[in-house]
Amino acid sequence: MKLQRNRIIVAMSVGVLLGIGSQAVAQELRVQCYSDGNECEVTGDIAKRFEAANPGIKVVIDKVPYKAVVEQLPVQLAAGEGPDIGRVTDLGGLNKYYLDLTPYLGAARVKYWQDNLASTLSWFRSPEEKAAGKGIYGLMSQLTVTGGFVNKTLFEQANIPLPPATATWDDWMAAAKKVADATKTPFAMAMDRSGHRFAPLAVAYGAKIFDDKGKPIMDEGYKTAAKKFIDWHKNGLMPKEVWGGVGGSQYRDAFDEFVNGRVVMYYSGSWQVRRMSSQASKAFDWAVIPAPCGPAACTAMPGGAAYVAFKRTKNPAAAAKFLDFLAGDAVYAELMAKTENIPAHLGVAKAGVNYDVSPAAKTALNTFVADVPKIAKANYELQGYGLNRAVFLPTAQRLGQAVAGELSADDAIARLAADMDEQVKGAAK
Repeated sequence: MKLQRNRIIVAMSVGVLLGIGSQAVAQELRVQCYSDGNECEVTGDIAKRFEAANPGIKVVIDKVPYKAVVEQLPVQLAAGEGPDIGRVTDLGGLNKYYLDLTPYLGAARVKYWQDNLASTLSWFRSPEEKAAGKGIYGLMSQLTVTGGFVNKTLFEQANIPLPPATATWDDWMAAAKKVADATKTPFAMAMDRSGHRFAPLAVAYGAKIFDDKGKPIMDEGYKTAAKKFIDWHKNGLMPKEVWGGVGGSQYRDAFDEFVNGRVVMYYSGSWQVRRMSSQASKAFDWAVIPAPCGPAACTAMPGGAAYVAFKRTKNPAAAAKFLDFLAGDAVYAELMAKTENIPAHLGVAKAGVNYDVSPAAKTALNTFVADVPKIAKANYELQGYGLNRAVFLPTAQRLGQAVAGELSADDAIARLAADMDEQVKGAAK
C-alpha cells in the first residue's frame, strides 16, 4: 500500500511539473483595449475562440480608459514597455513602434490583406513606406464614416420626396430648404464645426488636398467648396452659431440642432447612430443619406481606431496570427456587427453587415457601409496624413470667422492657405 501510495504521489508530482512546464512555454499576448461601446468585450469573446484554435497562445484583454491610450501608451512605448497589441487612434503618429506583420503572414495572407484592407494600410506607414507601398501594421477595428442625417418626418409633412442616391450637395440643400420653408423649420442644414467634416464637401467639388509632392494645397476645388459653404450661411440656410459662434479652431457638433428640430438635415457621422436611436427616435423618424455628390466625387470622410502589434512584443508571430484571425472575413464581420461599427474590410463592406439593432439604426449603418467603397482617394490620404491637423484646424477657424462676418470669403481662404503652409513648415523643423 505504501509503495502504491508513493507511486501515486510521484505521478501527481510529475503531472504538476508537466503542467507548470506547459504553462511556461505558452505564449501570452497582452492586448491593451479601450471601448467606445463594447469593443473590448467582443474582442475578448473572439479571443477565446482564437485560443481554442491555438492552444499555445493566451490572449489577455486589458481594458483601459481612452486617456491611457492617448497619454500613457506613448510614454510606455518610448521606454520599451507596454502591451503586445494595442487599440489606438493616432495611427501614423505611433508608427515607429509598430511591428510589420508582413514576414509572419505568408504570401497568401499578405495578398488577402492587400486586397481587402489596402485603403487603410497606408494610414499606419511612415512617409517612406507610403511611397514604397510597403508594410502591414494594423487592422481597423472601427471605421467611422461621415454622412448626412435627415428628418424624414419633416420631409413627409412637407410632402417632398428624398432626393435620389446620386443627388448633389446642392440638390440636398435645395430639397432641405423646401422642407424648411414648408414646415417652418428654422434652417435647412447644419454641419459639425470641423475641418474633418468639411473635407468631403471640398473633395466632392474637386479639391485634390495634396500636390504632387504630398504637400497640402489650397486649390480651386477647395475654394469653390469654401465659398459655397460660406454663402449657405449668409443666405440663412445654416445656423451661424455652429461655425460662427465659437472661436479659434474649437470643435462643436450640431446634434442638438438636429434632435431639437431646428434643422432638416445634419452632416456628422456614423458615431452618431446610437445617439440618434436613443434621442432623435423619440421625436421623429430619421435616416442616413448616401454620400452627397459633387462634380468630382460622391464621397465621405473616413476615420476610426485600430489594433496594432508593437515591436517590443516577445511573441511577434503570435501577435500577427491573432490580428490575422481578427481580419478573417467571418470574424471581422462578426466584430463589426456586434460592436455596431463600420467595416474597413472591402469584402465585408460589399457583402453587408448583419447588425442586430433597431430597423432605423440597421438601415443607417448599412448606408454608411455602402459608402465605404466610394470614399475618394484624397479623403483616405488626408485621414492618413500625419499633419492632417494643419488642414482641419485652420479650416474650422478661418471658415468660422467668415461665417461670423469677421472675414470676407476671399480673406478667409487666403489666411487658411497661409495657415496650412505655416503649420506644415513648422512641423518640419
